Amino acid sequence: MPLPLKTLVVTAVLAVTCLLTAPTAHTQQVPQGQALVFAYFKGNSKDGLHLAYSRDGYHWKALKNDSSFLKPAVAHDRLMRDPCILRGPDGRFHMVWTVSWNDKGIGYASSPDLVHWSEQQFVPVMQPEAGARNCWAPEINYDPQTRQYVIYWASTITGRFPETQAQGESSYNHRIYYTTTQDFKTYAPARLLYEPGFNVIDASIQPYKKGYVMFLKDETVEPKPQKNLRLAYAKLLTGPYEQLSAPITGDYWAEGPTAVRLGQDWLVYFDKYRLHRYGAVRSRDLKTWTDVSDQIQLPAGLRHGTILPISEKELQVLLKVN
Repeated sequence: MPLPLKTLVVTAVLAVTCLLTAPTAHTQQVPQGQALVFAYFKGNSKDGLHLAYSRDGYHWKALKNDSSFLKPAVAHDRLMRDPCILRGPDGRFHMVWTVSWNDKGIGYASSPDLVHWSEQQFVPVMQPEAGARNCWAPEINYDPQTRQYVIYWASTITGRFPETQAQGESSYNHRIYYTTTQDFKTYAPARLLYEPGFNVIDASIQPYKKGYVMFLKDETVEPKPQKNLRLAYAKLLTGPYEQLSAPITGDYWAEGPTAVRLGQDWLVYFDKYRLHRYGAVRSRDLKTWTDVSDQIQLPAGLRHGTILPISEKELQVLLKVN
């Protein structure tokens, strides 16, 4: 029997309403009871650590009115660039960061709640290397197989890789190095983590299948600038990393990748630093990438950082900080 016209109209209106209010493909992918925090810096980084939060991984709001949660207190330059925060198996948040443009160490501090922080340490990870020029963009992971933390960063050691020494950009020629620690009191001597045969910075590692994937910046300057993001894979956290991918970013200069899993998708945020804005690409298989830069919303001036999950209870604590 045909439905009355009034019923058809009401049904159509309800259908349109449902389409307009239905969650988009990227909502509901952060588990219920959780949120995400983006740790970042602004400007010259001298005001310290900034935090923003999101409940869908795409739309972010600054916490504490976008003022600093922690002021830098170590190294001559007193910088807090490229903050990377990891929740360890001890339940604490462990953070490392860049303290200077040209120092031989990095910064470290820990916190139970992202609000109250321990005394800051200067960790001289490259001090034994006479030719070491810098320690940039450190990140930290926990290795459950060896039960230790792995901290890694980019350094140029003068003359170490002369065959790929760039003539531009102050002749920086970075490789990725790492150290390990169990207690943040003693650290193993620095070792080479990744040598792709070109200038590389901004490594960020995530568990993937039964191994790990490294997101990295190809910093090649000559003969043709690359300045794009790529992937490499390893069975162990400390490598060796192989299977270098093609660029996953487009025809612009990109750096500072930070990746987050949202449901079945990978979302990689990065700094389009020459364009003075952030971008993002999304993939389900780490092979085919879609630019979703027009779908993200971030606090103004956000710079290179990392994303980590927290509980809704922990977020409520952060929301009350003034």
